[in-house]
Amino acid sequence: MIEVANRLQTVEEYYFSKKLREVNFLITSGKPIINLGIGSPDLQPPQRVVEAIKDGLLDANAHKYQSYQGLPELRKAIAEFYNEHFSVSLDASFEVLPLMGSKEGIMHISMAYLNEGDEVLIPNPGYPTYQSVTKLVGAKPVFYDLDAANDWSPNFKALEQLDLSKVKIMWVNYPHMPTGSRPKAGLFEELVAFARKHNILVVNDNPYSFILNDNPESILSIAGAKEVCLELNSLSKTFNMAGWRVGMVVGDSKHISNILKVKSNMDSGMFYGIQKGAIEALKCSKMWFVTLNSVYKQRRDLVWKLADALNCTYDKNAMGLFVWAKLPGALKAEEFIDTVLKNNNIFITPGTIFGSQGEGYIRFSLCAPTEVLEDALKRLI
Repeated sequence: MIEVANRLQTVEEYYFSKKLREVNFLITSGKPIINLGIGSPDLQPPQRVVEAIKDGLLDANAHKYQSYQGLPELRKAIAEFYNEHFSVSLDASFEVLPLMGSKEGIMHISMAYLNEGDEVLIPNPGYPTYQSVTKLVGAKPVFYDLDAANDWSPNFKALEQLDLSKVKIMWVNYPHMPTGSRPKAGLFEELVAFARKHNILVVNDNPYSFILNDNPESILSIAGAKEVCLELNSLSKTFNMAGWRVGMVVGDSKHISNILKVKSNMDSGMFYGIQKGAIEALKCSKMWFVTLNSVYKQRRDLVWKLADALNCTYDKNAMGLFVWAKLPGALKAEEFIDTVLKNNNIFITPGTIFGSQGEGYIRFSLCAPTEVLEDALKRLI
């Protein structure tokens, strides 16, 4: 028996990879499962985007290897998008790097900056991939707790009490997933100052800015942020292109150059047709976001009713693709969602997969049609 690498002893298979096998088994067994656990958009991308990828298939360059840096016109479209929506000026040639999904960027950034034994500040609750990638590259996760009392924002006084001498990267994610908390006033300024003081690279993972939010923000809009911050973004949620795998990392040219050294040795450039589709998506008018959010508002109203039926509480000012709900009393999240799955054939995500601070919470996805949500509601009342 050939032994696996030691790094595999530090991580487990992704929760959704395992849990969806169970859910899919129930479905194939005849159970009418409603899946409200996954944030995979079920709506269609803009039609012009689909047409662009179709046309791209016929281009003479479509089937060739593509540049690791992406098409110049894609980088230009990303830079223009950031300028229009975030008031952030980017050099399309040196400060933009397209990615095959932002998850790829988490790995590339970590490989570019982390040595074995380095430490990484990771939000609790937060996206599980921050922790798993940190472990896979041999670095040490250092969790900082977020809670409702502080609007799910970092407690900088608590952070200053830590030994930060080995910390190289701090992951932040606003609008926050899984809670949907928006960045409170002054948060990005505090993060930039904290990064400068302690020589830490702060990376804001920012894929939810446009979902149920009229005021998208970027950490790079803060003066001096480029020197100490990077931002990841994605077309997955904003334009219903999750399966297309289009993301980006933006920031100072020195950081982008370092990440490119990793990317160019690990994978290839994005398929030509997908890049052409991405360019069209980034050119969409603000009416696209208005239309998209009108659908999500209807769905969110129904999910709030689902949460009410389960005696949960939630923040109506939250944004993003999910509803983060607090369970009543001292109920345990994983036990609760398993009971609902068994008794009502509804799958909801337990908050604990996002960290210990997620205990007592569950997360509903808005990626289901209204008729499905109405069916789920009928099963609970």
